[in-house]
Amino acid sequence: MQKPKSGETFPKEVVPRLGGGEIELGAPQGGHDWQMIVVYRGAHCPLCRKYLSRLEELKGKFTENGIEVTVVSGDPEEKARSFVEEVGLDLPVGYGMSTDQMQRLGLYVSAPRSPEETDRPFPEPGLFVVNGEGRLHLADISNAPFARPDLEALAGGLAFVRAKDYPIRGTWNG
Repeated sequence: MQKPKSGETFPKEVVPRLGGGEIELGAPQGGHDWQMIVVYRGAHCPLCRKYLSRLEELKGKFTENGIEVTVVSGDPEEKARSFVEEVGLDLPVGYGMSTDQMQRLGLYVSAPRSPEETDRPFPEPGLFVVNGEGRLHLADISNAPFARPDLEALAGGLAFVRAKDYPIRGTWNG
């Protein structure tokens, strides 16, 4: 599994969108020129519920800086829909991401510990920010549900990046 590299073109992946249509990851919509993609583990994850609830509260801090916020998981449509309703998300939500797509994005993939947890392999948390040129500006990929970026700090950092035209970091190849 190869991780996406900062500064390179983000791999375009298409997933079904709750409510109809599709979401192209890495292609901002709705008048935004950047896109933040938040990959969550699935409806079985209580930490995802809490994290995405906080994201919903803070989404305006991202969108006011031209950043579309999109969330996606490998859950089937029914699970994704009930999760979104339970959490109260009003964001573009993609579902049904395949394990091949997860791996192309460099995500860690876990097998369920039991049928009660879920019935399929699922992605561990990931967060990507794709800039207006379609390049990966920021990435955070975790192999555990409790290691995720602080959303308030991220919103402030991205506001700074946008205001100061701060460059993509982590591109040195030695």
